[in-house]
Amino acid sequence: MKSVYLSKIREQNPLIHNITNIVAANFSANGLLALGASPLMSANIEEMIEIPKISQALVINIGTLIGKERDAMLLAGKMANSIGIPVVLDPVGVGVTRYRQETVRQLLAEVKFALIRGNAGELAAIAGADWQAKGVDAGQGKTNLQEAAQRVALCYDCTVLISGEVDIISDGQQTATIHNGTPLFPKVTASGCLLSAVCAAFLAVDEGKHFSAIIEACAAYTIAGEIAAKKLTTQVGQFQIRLLDELATLTPDVIEQNAEVKYV
Repeated sequence: MKSVYLSKIREQNPLIHNITNIVAANFSANGLLALGASPLMSANIEEMIEIPKISQALVINIGTLIGKERDAMLLAGKMANSIGIPVVLDPVGVGVTRYRQETVRQLLAEVKFALIRGNAGELAAIAGADWQAKGVDAGQGKTNLQEAAQRVALCYDCTVLISGEVDIISDGQQTATIHNGTPLFPKVTASGCLLSAVCAAFLAVDEGKHFSAIIEACAAYTIAGEIAAKKLTTQVGQFQIRLLDELATLTPDVIEQNAEVKYV
């Protein structure tokens, strides 16, 4: 694959508005900075009219819904739609509680998303498929995840990324799988949340070519993880920092030489 968007992120330094969870906020902000984007972290409903006007993309992450955050997400999402900037939904643990299910249902009904990014359990819950999630973790099941990704993409007219050992990307018409990554990703909390933020940065510079942008975003992130894992002298503790280092030094050539992308 040819890397098109990483250089644009570093040239344009897009501002990415994150309404994210308290677990992921710091890691997502630092990851965006390392990549070359600029993070803005706010869930204050009083700011949801103004912030989208200066942003190039929005991430809505439901990981730790507190107070009026659902209202803030809806307002920011509608503002982003009216302005024309891409919106990413990370439906963390959507199947865990009724409130999360209702929140995601309302968001999908009222906000147009460019990307829905989640693990297998989260996307299966949205698709209404047979799957046993484990809290906010992926869990296990027998559902054909490629078909589930296609169904959700067609239903909501968006791109879908199911992240896991093999990442699945579909816009309903085209589907690809990415075979990069490391088993250390699920050992670090908020690594999926950072992937959603990274995807938003790529969408911010893609000029509407969402499918190809998400393929490159996912490949870039998982390749950075692979390289980081190979450089570790210990395991999980150092991985988070090494991942930030690799995101900061990643080049288009490294993406092109290492990406393992298959079109289904």
